Amino acid sequence: MFTLTAEKVVEMGIATTSNEPRPSAIAPESCLVVPGALPSFDSSGNAAEEQAMSTSLPEFLDGWLAAHTGEIIAARRHIHANPRLSRQEHDTADFVAARLAEAGLDPQLIPDGTGLTCDIGTGDRVIAIRADMDALPIQDPKQVPYRSTVPGVTHACGHDAHTAMLIGLGRVLAELERLEGLPGRFRLVFQPSEEQFPSGAPTMIKYGALQDVAAIFAFHCDPQFQAGKIAVRNGPLTAACDVMEVRMTGRGGHTSRPHLTSDLVNAIGRVVVDVPALVTRRLDPRQSVAIVFGAVQAGEAANAIPQEALARATVRVHGRETWDMIPDLVQEVTRSVARASGVECEIDYRRGVPPVVNDRLASAMFAGATAAALGDEAVAEAPMSMGGEDFAYYLEQVPGAMARLGVGRPGEHLDIHQGNFDIDETALAHGIRVMTHTVLAAAASPAF
Repeated sequence: MFTLTAEKVVEMGIATTSNEPRPSAIAPESCLVVPGALPSFDSSGNAAEEQAMSTSLPEFLDGWLAAHTGEIIAARRHIHANPRLSRQEHDTADFVAARLAEAGLDPQLIPDGTGLTCDIGTGDRVIAIRADMDALPIQDPKQVPYRSTVPGVTHACGHDAHTAMLIGLGRVLAELERLEGLPGRFRLVFQPSEEQFPSGAPTMIKYGALQDVAAIFAFHCDPQFQAGKIAVRNGPLTAACDVMEVRMTGRGGHTSRPHLTSDLVNAIGRVVVDVPALVTRRLDPRQSVAIVFGAVQAGEAANAIPQEALARATVRVHGRETWDMIPDLVQEVTRSVARASGVECEIDYRRGVPPVVNDRLASAMFAGATAAALGDEAVAEAPMSMGGEDFAYYLEQVPGAMARLGVGRPGEHLDIHQGNFDIDETALAHGIRVMTHTVLAAAASPAF
Protein backbone atom coordinates (compact mmCIF):
# COMPACT_ATOMS: atom_id res chain seq x y z
CA MET A 1 0.00 0.00 0.00
CA PHE A 2 1.36 3.39 -1.02
CA THR A 3 -0.09 6.56 0.46
CA LEU A 4 0.00 9.65 -1.75
CA THR A 5 -1.16 12.87 -0.13
CA ALA A 6 -3.61 14.96 -2.09
CA GLU A 7 -1.21 17.93 -2.21
CA LYS A 8 2.25 16.44 -2.73
CA VAL A 9 4.13 18.76 -5.03
CA VAL A 10 7.53 19.23 -6.60
CA GLU A 11 9.82 21.96 -5.26
CA MET A 12 11.40 23.33 -8.41
CA GLY A 13 14.76 24.93 -8.86
CA ILE A 14 15.60 27.68 -11.34
CA ALA A 15 14.21 26.86 -14.77
CA THR A 16 16.62 26.19 -17.58
CA THR A 17 15.92 27.75 -20.96
CA SER A 18 15.71 24.51 -22.87
CA ASN A 19 14.86 20.89 -22.45
CA GLU A 20 16.56 19.79 -25.61
CA PRO A 21 18.93 16.93 -24.86
CA ARG A 22 22.31 18.05 -23.55
CA PRO A 23 25.62 16.83 -24.94
CA SER A 24 25.84 14.13 -22.30
CA ALA A 25 23.30 11.35 -21.96
CA ILE A 26 23.92 11.37 -18.22
CA ALA A 27 21.07 13.00 -16.35
CA PRO A 28 21.87 16.36 -14.75
CA GLU A 29 21.95 16.71 -11.00
CA SER A 30 18.39 17.15 -9.81
CA CYS A 31 17.38 19.98 -7.53
CA LEU A 32 14.00 18.37 -7.03
CA VAL A 33 12.62 17.69 -3.59
CA VAL A 34 10.25 14.72 -3.63
CA PRO A 35 7.65 14.64 -2.38
CA GLY A 36 6.98 17.44 0.12
CA ALA A 37 3.44 17.59 1.43
CA LEU A 38 1.75 20.96 1.42
CA PRO A 39 -1.05 21.71 3.86
CA SER A 40 -4.53 22.06 2.47
CA PHE A 41 -6.51 25.17 3.33
CA ASP A 42 -10.11 25.76 4.26
CA SER A 43 -12.25 28.51 2.74
CA SER A 44 -10.93 31.06 5.24
CA GLY A 45 -7.32 30.38 4.28
CA ASN A 46 -6.41 28.53 7.47
CA ALA A 47 -4.37 25.39 7.33
CA ALA A 48 -6.62 22.37 7.50
CA GLU A 49 -5.84 18.78 8.32
CA GLU A 50 -4.08 17.16 5.40
CA GLN A 51 -6.24 14.76 3.49
CA ALA A 52 -4.48 11.61 2.35
CA MET A 53 -5.59 9.18 -0.28
CA SER A 54 -4.44 5.60 -0.36
CA THR A 55 -3.94 3.76 -3.60
CA SER A 56 -3.66 0.01 -3.59
CA LEU A 57 -0.98 -0.92 -6.09
CA PRO A 58 -1.61 -4.09 -8.09
CA GLU A 59 0.39 -6.90 -6.55
CA PHE A 60 0.59 -8.74 -9.86
CA LEU A 61 2.42 -5.89 -11.62
CA ASP A 62 5.97 -7.12 -11.02
CA GLY A 63 5.11 -10.60 -12.26
CA TRP A 64 3.18 -9.21 -15.23
CA LEU A 65 6.08 -7.03 -16.31
CA ALA A 66 8.53 -9.92 -15.93
CA ALA A 67 6.34 -12.10 -18.12
CA HIS A 68 5.32 -9.53 -20.75
CA THR A 69 8.10 -6.95 -21.12
CA GLY A 70 9.48 -8.94 -24.04
CA GLU A 71 6.15 -8.52 -25.83
CA ILE A 72 6.16 -4.77 -25.19
CA ILE A 73 9.68 -4.52 -26.60
CA ALA A 74 8.58 -6.54 -29.63
CA ALA A 75 5.66 -4.18 -30.17
CA ARG A 76 7.95 -1.16 -29.99
CA ARG A 77 10.36 -2.77 -32.48
CA HIS A 78 7.53 -3.62 -34.88
CA ILE A 79 6.35 -0.02 -34.84
CA HIS A 80 9.92 1.24 -35.23
CA ALA A 81 10.49 -1.01 -38.23
CA ASN A 82 7.20 0.08 -39.81
CA PRO A 83 6.98 3.85 -39.25
CA ARG A 84 4.23 6.00 -40.70
CA LEU A 85 4.29 9.75 -41.24
CA SER A 86 1.68 12.12 -39.83
CA ARG A 87 -1.85 11.42 -41.06
CA GLN A 88 -0.68 8.09 -42.51
CA GLU A 89 -0.77 6.01 -39.31
CA HIS A 90 -3.45 3.56 -40.49
CA ASP A 91 -1.19 0.50 -40.19
CA THR A 92 0.02 1.57 -36.75
CA ALA A 93 -3.53 2.17 -35.52
CA ASP A 94 -4.61 -1.25 -36.83
CA PHE A 95 -1.65 -2.89 -35.08
CA VAL A 96 -2.53 -1.20 -31.80
CA ALA A 97 -6.20 -2.11 -32.11
CA ALA A 98 -5.31 -5.76 -32.71
CA ARG A 99 -3.06 -5.91 -29.63
CA LEU A 100 -5.77 -4.35 -27.45
CA ALA A 101 -8.45 -6.67 -28.84
CA GLU A 102 -6.26 -9.65 -27.94
CA ALA A 103 -6.54 -8.48 -24.32
CA GLY A 104 -10.33 -8.44 -24.55
CA LEU A 105 -10.59 -4.68 -24.97
CA ASP A 106 -12.79 -2.72 -27.40
CA PRO A 107 -10.70 -0.08 -29.20
CA GLN A 108 -12.51 2.51 -31.31
CA LEU A 109 -10.84 3.94 -34.41
CA ILE A 110 -11.53 7.56 -35.35
CA PRO A 111 -13.26 7.98 -38.74
CA ASP A 112 -10.09 8.32 -40.83
CA GLY A 113 -8.47 5.31 -39.15
CA THR A 114 -5.29 7.11 -38.09
CA GLY A 115 -6.01 7.20 -34.34
CA LEU A 116 -8.04 5.39 -31.73
CA THR A 117 -9.30 5.40 -28.18
CA CYS A 118 -10.05 2.57 -25.79
CA ASP A 119 -11.98 2.79 -22.52
CA ILE A 120 -11.32 0.36 -19.68
CA GLY A 121 -13.49 0.12 -16.57
CA THR A 122 -16.70 1.93 -15.73
CA GLY A 123 -17.73 5.23 -14.22
CA ASP A 124 -18.72 8.76 -15.14
CA ARG A 125 -15.24 10.15 -14.46
CA VAL A 126 -12.37 9.26 -16.80
CA ILE A 127 -8.58 9.35 -16.37
CA ALA A 128 -6.94 9.53 -19.81
CA ILE A 129 -3.45 8.60 -21.00
CA ARG A 130 -2.15 9.76 -24.37
CA ALA A 131 0.47 8.39 -26.76
CA ASP A 132 1.41 9.81 -30.17
CA MET A 133 2.10 7.45 -33.06
CA ASP A 134 3.62 9.32 -36.03
CA ALA A 135 7.20 9.14 -37.28
CA LEU A 136 9.49 11.72 -38.89
CA PRO A 137 10.73 12.16 -42.49
CA ILE A 138 14.30 11.19 -41.55
CA GLN A 139 16.47 8.33 -42.84
CA ASP A 140 17.25 5.56 -40.35
CA PRO A 141 20.99 4.73 -40.47
CA LYS A 142 21.00 2.34 -37.47
CA GLN A 143 22.28 -1.17 -37.99
CA VAL A 144 19.72 -2.92 -35.78
CA PRO A 145 17.22 -5.73 -36.50
CA TYR A 146 14.34 -3.28 -36.13
CA ARG A 147 15.74 -0.66 -38.49
CA SER A 148 13.06 1.22 -40.42
CA THR A 149 11.88 -0.57 -43.54
CA VAL A 150 10.44 2.65 -44.98
CA PRO A 151 13.04 4.74 -46.86
CA GLY A 152 13.36 8.25 -45.46
CA VAL A 153 11.06 7.66 -42.49
CA THR A 154 11.92 6.70 -38.92
CA HIS A 155 10.78 7.01 -35.32
CA ALA A 156 13.36 9.57 -34.21
CA CYS A 157 11.33 11.03 -31.34
CA GLY A 158 10.25 8.00 -29.33
CA HIS A 159 6.63 7.80 -30.45
CA ASP A 160 7.08 4.07 -31.04
CA ALA A 161 7.98 3.74 -27.35
CA HIS A 162 5.05 5.91 -26.25
CA THR A 163 2.67 3.71 -28.24
CA ALA A 164 4.13 0.42 -27.01
CA MET A 165 3.97 1.55 -23.37
CA LEU A 166 0.33 2.57 -23.72
CA ILE A 167 -0.48 -0.83 -25.20
CA GLY A 168 1.21 -2.34 -22.15
CA LEU A 169 -0.64 -0.07 -19.74
CA GLY A 170 -3.94 -1.01 -21.37
CA ARG A 171 -3.19 -4.68 -20.87
CA VAL A 172 -2.22 -4.08 -17.23
CA LEU A 173 -5.47 -2.20 -16.57
CA ALA A 174 -7.46 -4.93 -18.31
CA GLU A 175 -5.82 -7.54 -16.09
CA LEU A 176 -6.44 -5.45 -12.99
CA GLU A 177 -10.10 -5.08 -13.94
CA ARG A 178 -10.38 -8.84 -14.33
CA LEU A 179 -8.65 -9.64 -11.04
CA GLU A 180 -9.76 -6.88 -8.69
CA GLY A 181 -11.89 -4.38 -10.55
CA LEU A 182 -10.85 -0.84 -11.38
CA PRO A 183 -11.49 2.29 -9.31
CA GLY A 184 -13.07 4.06 -12.27
CA ARG A 185 -12.80 4.42 -16.02
CA PHE A 186 -9.55 4.90 -17.92
CA ARG A 187 -9.12 5.98 -21.53
CA LEU A 188 -6.18 5.14 -23.78
CA VAL A 189 -5.71 7.84 -26.42
CA PHE A 190 -3.55 6.86 -29.39
CA GLN A 191 -3.07 10.06 -31.37
CA PRO A 192 -1.87 10.68 -34.93
CA SER A 193 0.14 13.61 -36.26
CA GLU A 194 1.95 15.17 -33.33
CA GLU A 195 4.83 16.21 -35.59
CA GLN A 196 2.87 18.09 -38.25
CA PHE A 197 0.55 21.10 -38.46
CA PRO A 198 -2.37 20.84 -38.17
CA SER A 199 -1.62 18.38 -35.42
CA GLY A 200 -3.65 15.42 -34.26
CA ALA A 201 -4.64 16.42 -30.72
CA PRO A 202 -7.53 18.65 -31.89
CA THR A 203 -8.68 15.79 -34.11
CA MET A 204 -8.80 13.37 -31.18
CA ILE A 205 -10.61 15.96 -29.05
CA LYS A 206 -13.12 16.50 -31.87
CA TYR A 207 -13.93 12.79 -31.81
CA GLY A 208 -14.47 12.62 -28.05
CA ALA A 209 -11.06 11.86 -26.55
CA LEU A 210 -11.75 14.26 -23.67
CA GLN A 211 -15.41 13.44 -23.10
CA ASP A 212 -15.92 12.96 -19.33
CA VAL A 213 -12.14 13.20 -18.77
CA ALA A 214 -11.10 14.54 -15.36
CA ALA A 215 -7.32 14.42 -15.92
CA ILE A 216 -4.87 13.33 -18.61
CA PHE A 217 -1.25 12.14 -18.46
CA ALA A 218 1.54 11.41 -20.96
CA PHE A 219 5.20 10.56 -21.26
CA HIS A 220 7.78 11.92 -23.68
CA CYS A 221 11.08 10.08 -24.24
CA ASP A 222 14.14 12.10 -23.23
CA PRO A 223 17.68 10.80 -23.86
CA GLN A 224 19.28 13.42 -21.59
CA PHE A 225 18.03 11.28 -18.70
CA GLN A 226 19.15 7.69 -18.44
CA ALA A 227 16.66 4.83 -18.23
CA GLY A 228 15.28 4.57 -14.72
CA LYS A 229 14.84 8.33 -14.33
CA ILE A 230 11.54 10.18 -14.65
CA ALA A 231 11.76 13.97 -14.94
CA VAL A 232 8.79 15.97 -13.66
CA ARG A 233 7.93 19.64 -13.73
CA ASN A 234 5.08 21.69 -12.32
CA GLY A 235 3.87 24.51 -14.56
CA PRO A 236 5.30 25.41 -18.00
CA LEU A 237 7.16 22.51 -19.61
CA THR A 238 7.33 23.32 -23.34
CA ALA A 239 7.00 26.40 -25.48
CA ALA A 240 4.28 27.55 -27.79
CA CYS A 241 5.48 27.17 -31.37
CA ASP A 242 4.34 29.16 -34.43
CA VAL A 243 5.63 29.18 -38.02
CA MET A 244 6.33 32.30 -40.08
CA GLU A 245 7.04 32.60 -43.80
CA VAL A 246 8.44 35.86 -45.19
CA ARG A 247 8.22 36.37 -48.95
CA MET A 248 9.79 39.26 -50.88
CA THR A 249 9.55 40.22 -54.55
CA GLY A 250 11.24 43.04 -56.40
CA ARG A 251 13.34 44.16 -59.31
CA GLY A 252 16.33 41.95 -59.84
CA GLY A 253 19.43 42.64 -61.88
CA HIS A 254 23.18 42.39 -62.21
CA THR A 255 25.27 42.35 -59.04
CA SER A 256 27.43 45.10 -60.55
CA ARG A 257 24.46 47.50 -60.33
CA PRO A 258 22.72 46.75 -56.98
CA HIS A 259 21.48 50.37 -56.78
CA LEU A 260 19.18 49.64 -59.70
CA THR A 261 17.63 46.62 -57.99
CA SER A 262 15.68 45.81 -54.82
CA ASP A 263 18.62 43.68 -53.62
CA LEU A 264 16.42 41.05 -52.04
CA VAL A 265 19.33 38.96 -50.79
CA ASN A 266 20.51 41.85 -48.66
CA ALA A 267 16.95 42.49 -47.47
CA ILE A 268 16.15 38.89 -46.55
CA GLY A 269 19.52 38.62 -44.84
CA ARG A 270 18.72 41.59 -42.64
CA VAL A 271 15.37 40.04 -41.72
CA VAL A 272 17.04 36.79 -40.72
CA VAL A 273 19.67 38.53 -38.59
CA ASP A 274 17.86 41.58 -37.22
CA VAL A 275 14.31 40.43 -36.49
CA PRO A 276 15.17 37.94 -33.68
CA ALA A 277 17.34 40.54 -31.92
CA LEU A 278 14.89 43.41 -32.31
CA VAL A 279 11.90 41.38 -31.09
CA THR A 280 13.69 40.44 -27.87
CA ARG A 281 14.37 44.15 -27.20
CA ARG A 282 10.63 44.80 -27.30
CA LEU A 283 9.82 42.16 -24.69
CA ASP A 284 10.35 41.72 -20.97
CA PRO A 285 13.79 40.06 -20.79
CA ARG A 286 12.34 37.51 -18.36
CA GLN A 287 10.25 36.09 -21.21
CA SER A 288 11.79 33.26 -23.19
CA VAL A 289 11.47 33.84 -26.94
CA ALA A 290 13.34 32.04 -29.73
CA ILE A 291 12.95 33.09 -33.38
CA VAL A 292 15.06 30.81 -35.56
CA PHE A 293 15.10 30.76 -39.37
CA GLY A 294 15.46 27.26 -40.71
CA ALA A 295 15.06 27.92 -44.45
CA VAL A 296 16.25 30.77 -46.70
CA GLN A 297 15.88 30.72 -50.49
CA ALA A 298 17.09 33.49 -52.78
CA GLY A 299 18.64 33.23 -56.20
CA GLU A 300 20.95 30.80 -57.93
CA ALA A 301 23.70 32.70 -59.73
CA ALA A 302 26.54 34.52 -57.98
CA ASN A 303 26.32 37.49 -60.35
CA ALA A 304 22.52 37.96 -60.42
CA ILE A 305 20.31 39.62 -57.82
CA PRO A 306 17.08 37.56 -57.69
CA GLN A 307 13.51 38.78 -58.07
CA GLU A 308 12.19 36.59 -55.24
CA ALA A 309 13.37 35.71 -51.74
CA LEU A 310 11.82 33.50 -49.09
CA ALA A 311 12.61 32.75 -45.44
CA ARG A 312 10.83 30.46 -42.98
CA ALA A 313 11.18 30.50 -39.21
CA THR A 314 9.73 29.04 -36.06
CA VAL A 315 8.68 31.40 -33.28
CA ARG A 316 8.82 29.78 -29.85
CA VAL A 317 7.71 31.41 -26.60
CA HIS A 318 7.00 30.44 -23.02
CA GLY A 319 3.76 31.56 -21.46
CA ARG A 320 0.26 32.09 -22.78
CA GLU A 321 0.34 35.90 -22.38
CA THR A 322 3.46 36.29 -24.52
CA TRP A 323 2.14 33.81 -27.06
CA ASP A 324 -1.07 35.84 -27.41
CA MET A 325 0.78 39.04 -28.34
CA ILE A 326 3.82 37.72 -30.24
CA PRO A 327 2.29 37.40 -33.76
CA ASP A 328 1.54 41.13 -34.11
CA LEU A 329 4.92 42.11 -32.70
CA VAL A 330 6.95 39.77 -34.91
CA GLN A 331 5.14 40.86 -38.07
CA GLU A 332 5.47 44.55 -37.21
CA VAL A 333 9.22 44.22 -36.66
CA THR A 334 9.70 42.09 -39.79
CA ARG A 335 7.94 44.63 -42.03
CA SER A 336 9.92 47.45 -40.45
CA VAL A 337 13.24 45.73 -41.17
CA ALA A 338 12.18 44.96 -44.73
CA ARG A 339 11.16 48.58 -45.39
CA ALA A 340 14.45 49.81 -43.99
CA SER A 341 16.09 47.71 -46.72
CA GLY A 342 13.87 49.29 -49.36
CA VAL A 343 11.41 46.43 -49.95
CA GLU A 344 7.98 45.32 -48.84
CA CYS A 345 7.23 41.77 -47.77
CA GLU A 346 4.32 39.39 -47.47
CA ILE A 347 4.09 37.43 -44.22
CA ASP A 348 2.24 34.17 -43.67
CA TYR A 349 2.12 33.72 -39.89
CA ARG A 350 0.58 30.45 -38.79
CA ARG A 351 -0.37 29.61 -35.25
CA GLY A 352 1.09 26.36 -33.99
CA VAL A 353 0.69 24.61 -30.66
CA PRO A 354 0.14 26.30 -27.30
CA PRO A 355 2.62 25.81 -24.43
CA VAL A 356 2.36 22.69 -22.28
CA VAL A 357 1.55 23.84 -18.76
CA ASN A 358 1.46 20.98 -16.27
CA ASP A 359 -1.13 20.99 -13.50
CA ARG A 360 0.35 21.27 -10.01
CA LEU A 361 -1.39 18.27 -8.49
CA ALA A 362 -0.98 16.12 -11.60
CA SER A 363 2.77 16.83 -11.57
CA ALA A 364 2.89 15.90 -7.90
CA MET A 365 1.16 12.62 -8.65
CA PHE A 366 3.77 11.82 -11.30
CA ALA A 367 6.53 12.54 -8.80
CA GLY A 368 4.92 10.56 -5.99
CA ALA A 369 4.11 7.64 -8.28
CA THR A 370 7.68 7.57 -9.60
CA ALA A 371 9.03 7.50 -6.06
CA ALA A 372 6.68 4.64 -5.22
CA ALA A 373 7.43 2.71 -8.38
CA LEU A 374 11.17 3.23 -8.79
CA GLY A 375 12.40 4.92 -5.60
CA ASP A 376 12.94 8.55 -4.62
CA GLU A 377 16.23 8.69 -6.50
CA ALA A 378 14.42 8.04 -9.78
CA VAL A 379 12.66 11.41 -9.70
CA ALA A 380 14.43 14.29 -11.45
CA GLU A 381 13.51 17.81 -12.45
CA ALA A 382 12.50 18.37 -16.05
CA PRO A 383 13.93 21.66 -17.34
CA MET A 384 11.76 23.89 -19.49
CA SER A 385 11.94 23.24 -23.21
CA MET A 386 11.66 25.51 -26.24
CA GLY A 387 10.27 22.54 -28.15
CA GLY A 388 6.60 22.38 -29.11
CA GLU A 389 4.24 19.58 -28.08
CA ASP A 390 0.56 19.33 -28.98
CA PHE A 391 -0.30 17.62 -25.69
CA ALA A 392 -0.90 21.26 -24.77
CA TYR A 393 -4.31 21.15 -26.48
CA TYR A 394 -5.56 18.58 -23.97
CA LEU A 395 -4.20 20.56 -21.02
CA GLU A 396 -6.05 23.65 -22.17
CA GLN A 397 -9.29 21.78 -21.45
CA VAL A 398 -8.53 19.45 -18.54
CA PRO A 399 -5.83 19.25 -15.86
CA GLY A 400 -2.95 16.85 -16.39
CA ALA A 401 0.79 16.54 -16.84
CA MET A 402 3.50 15.30 -19.15
CA ALA A 403 6.67 13.78 -17.70
CA ARG A 404 10.01 13.07 -19.34
CA LEU A 405 10.85 9.37 -19.53
CA GLY A 406 14.57 8.71 -19.30
CA VAL A 407 15.66 6.52 -22.23
CA GLY A 408 19.38 7.33 -22.40
CA ARG A 409 22.08 4.66 -22.39
CA PRO A 410 25.45 5.08 -20.65
CA GLY A 411 28.15 6.41 -22.94
CA GLU A 412 25.79 7.46 -25.74
CA HIS A 413 25.14 11.01 -26.84
CA LEU A 414 21.93 10.75 -28.80
CA ASP A 415 19.43 13.46 -29.60
CA ILE A 416 15.80 13.36 -30.64
CA HIS A 417 14.96 14.14 -34.28
CA GLN A 418 18.17 12.48 -35.44
CA GLY A 419 18.12 9.33 -37.51
CA ASN A 420 20.35 7.39 -35.11
CA PHE A 421 18.11 8.08 -32.11
CA ASP A 422 17.34 4.94 -30.14
CA ILE A 423 16.31 4.07 -26.60
CA ASP A 424 17.33 1.87 -23.72
CA GLU A 425 14.39 -0.51 -23.89
CA THR A 426 14.42 -1.14 -20.14
CA ALA A 427 12.70 2.24 -19.98
CA LEU A 428 9.51 0.69 -21.38
CA ALA A 429 8.83 -1.33 -18.22
CA HIS A 430 9.72 1.66 -16.05
CA GLY A 431 7.21 3.78 -17.96
CA ILE A 432 4.40 1.23 -17.62
CA ARG A 433 5.10 0.83 -13.91
CA VAL A 434 5.11 4.56 -13.20
CA MET A 435 2.08 5.33 -15.36
CA THR A 436 0.09 2.53 -13.71
CA HIS A 437 0.77 4.05 -10.30
CA THR A 438 0.04 7.56 -11.57
CA VAL A 439 -3.37 6.88 -13.09
CA LEU A 440 -4.53 4.76 -10.15
CA ALA A 441 -3.60 7.62 -7.82
CA ALA A 442 -5.42 10.08 -10.05
CA ALA A 443 -8.52 7.88 -10.09
CA ALA A 444 -8.46 7.76 -6.27
CA SER A 445 -7.99 11.51 -5.88
CA PRO A 446 -11.02 13.71 -5.18
CA ALA A 447 -9.09 16.67 -6.62
CA PHE A 448 -9.89 15.90 -10.26
